[in-house]
Amino acid sequence: MFFKFFISILLSIALTNCNNGSELEGTEKMKTVEYVDLERYMGDWYVIANIPTFIEKDATNAVESYKLADDGTINTTFSFYKGSPEGEKKIYHPKGFVFNNESNAEWRMQFLWPFKMPFLIIELDEDYSYTVIGYPSKKYVWIMARDPQIEEKRYNLILDNLSEIGYDISLIQKVPQIWSK
Repeated sequence: MFFKFFISILLSIALTNCNNGSELEGTEKMKTVEYVDLERYMGDWYVIANIPTFIEKDATNAVESYKLADDGTINTTFSFYKGSPEGEKKIYHPKGFVFNNESNAEWRMQFLWPFKMPFLIIELDEDYSYTVIGYPSKKYVWIMARDPQIEEKRYNLILDNLSEIGYDISLIQKVPQIWSK
């Protein structure tokens, strides 16, 4: 089981061209939000839609949770059910690093040492009710919200914004959020 997970992470890293460099190709072309209040950003975020990585394909009830650690890193828990709410539960614990301390809007996520994946906060509602995470090459994107659903009008505006900055929005897939009461 662990070996399978380890191999899948290695493949993901190889396929996404992760690196630790301060200058990533395309980073300067993707504008982040001006400032992120890390304390307000912490907590649970429901994944509303994404251009999925291979581990996220067929994810249901995906939630990303952040907790600020004493050393300034971000303890992250990413969980979802494979295929349906009754499917196998998957849980990952990447570690987040704030890469730009002026804005707190550019992070690196580390699934496997020493590789870190760029994590760019490109949209954030002023009340922190939704956020959009971009990736420099535009191969990936995550639309997340504090609630399992967002208004369709808001979702379409986010898609319009992503299209304007060069994302192929036909690749964006809604993530089913089917929670029993």
